[in-house]
Amino acid sequence: MNSLEEIFVGIDVSKASLDVAVWQPEQSWQVGNDVEGIGKLLKRLKELGPKLVVIEATGGYEKLIVAELVLAKVAVSVVNPKRVRDFARSVGQLAKTDKIDARILARFAQAVHPTPRPLRSEEEERLSALVSRRRQIIDMLTAEKNRLATAHLTTRKRMEKHIAWLQEELADMEGEIDQFIQNTPLWKQKDELLRSVPGVGEVTAYTLLADLPELGTLDRQGIAALVGVAPLNKDSGIKRGKRRVFGGRETVRNVLYMAALSAARFNPQIKTFYDRLINAGKEKKVAIVACMRKLLVMLNSIIRHRRSWQANFHA
Repeated sequence: MNSLEEIFVGIDVSKASLDVAVWQPEQSWQVGNDVEGIGKLLKRLKELGPKLVVIEATGGYEKLIVAELVLAKVAVSVVNPKRVRDFARSVGQLAKTDKIDARILARFAQAVHPTPRPLRSEEEERLSALVSRRRQIIDMLTAEKNRLATAHLTTRKRMEKHIAWLQEELADMEGEIDQFIQNTPLWKQKDELLRSVPGVGEVTAYTLLADLPELGTLDRQGIAALVGVAPLNKDSGIKRGKRRVFGGRETVRNVLYMAALSAARFNPQIKTFYDRLINAGKEKKVAIVACMRKLLVMLNSIIRHRRSWQANFHA
């Protein structure tokens, strides 16, 4: 089958519905974002046999359809909305409706071919759900502590009680995550390999296990681009803009940032690399981002080759 015959599908997701569009030959329809609607969609997609389905990350509403597509062995890629908006502007599409958005996603799939999400096992899904819930609890704790700072005396005791409950829930959740990893031989081995690297703690390790299942399966350029730590040029004519990182897996990038800060102090290889960049006049933030990429490449190599970190380790 040549590229002209390949079918690409875009799905615009909302809480109640899924707007679906096919790029060449153009088709569009809508189904409910529920078990019945997704069942109808899967049946139609099975008949079409798309090469790739692209969906925007929408903060959670896409999870059910993505899970069903993965289980049905349909190639699906979840992309950063900013990439799609930039693409839409580049092709002159400024109007925005659910139907138009679905068509743009299908066209984006055909033009860009973003990397499909790999098939995830039940264990990976469970770990991802646990880690996601941990992040939600931390967000609630942070928000409640911020509110406590300016709370009226009438409500302070209730808020303090809620904070104490959230802290207990966080401890229970982290214990469940750790127990899950320890009871799953493959995850236990990966966890131990990741934590062998100075600067990588338990939060970084189980976030990588949950949110970056591709770790160890891609080359250094591929894994850096997937996470979003490969700096991209912003040049035009004689103008030379700063290189920036964006897109990718935000949750992974967040923990890598903290890990890189630690590694720049305690990991001899990352520390040497960081010091060399600072001595060369690089800004501290730029140097840390470079350390994030170097650390990620190191972790990718460690998982790929199943060997623990050593002082003379080379990725």
